[in-house]
Amino acid sequence: MLEIKNITVRYKNSDKPAVENFSLNIKQGEICCLVGESGSGKTSVIRAVLGNLPGQGTVTQGDILFEGQSLLDNTGNDWRRIRGTEISMIFQDSGAMMNPVRTIGSQFVEYIREHGAYTRREAWKKGVQMLKNVRLPDGEHIMNRYPFQLSGGMKQRVGIAFAMFFRPKLLLADEPTSALDVTTQAQIVGEMMKLREDYGTGIIMITHNLALAAYMSDRILIMKDGRVTDSGNRDHILHHSQADYTKKLLAAVPPAGGSYHV
Repeated sequence: MLEIKNITVRYKNSDKPAVENFSLNIKQGEICCLVGESGSGKTSVIRAVLGNLPGQGTVTQGDILFEGQSLLDNTGNDWRRIRGTEISMIFQDSGAMMNPVRTIGSQFVEYIREHGAYTRREAWKKGVQMLKNVRLPDGEHIMNRYPFQLSGGMKQRVGIAFAMFFRPKLLLADEPTSALDVTTQAQIVGEMMKLREDYGTGIIMITHNLALAAYMSDRILIMKDGRVTDSGNRDHILHHSQADYTKKLLAAVPPAGGSYHV
């Protein structure tokens, strides 16, 4: 479904590449987690896939294929067609992506109608139901609120509702549960796993939480300084990796009951 072929990402005012020689294949229904410290290039990878690199960032080498077509050749109209429907993204701070002077409902209805043939009334009802699906029970109330009237966790769940609404073929998630309490994290992870199980959605997720990565993913990629330093399934990363950086990451996980278990 998605093939990232040896890409390098550079930003205009930086001499050093943010990502270098990165490759990854994602099949339908596969979940891959990118793990690493801040500045390791994780977010640059998924923003390159979405065609949304900030700061005049560009892919200077390699290619990104989605269902056999190069995303690097996409026009503005091509991106409008697939963003939010076939490829969707949950941002680390969804609240920052919302218009602060418009209600959640007006933005959600516009988003739904932009990508689907719905009346305003239909879009409103579907928006309310989707908010309930991400554990915001009073959907009508939320739809009538402005972003500044919601907590950080509530705004994050609204962003997740937007991203998951059209059951995308590929979901990109940049630390989607970092602003949520542990109980809500578990609920949202459950919703993401259900999206994979029910619709075959492939997921690339960025996280600092190795336990979460091990629980969710079919594959884990460890990144440092723009490069992949280790990769493999849960068992390899947690129990058999010989990579020094992977060992350091594991050693940094606070032990539970005197020893580390995932």
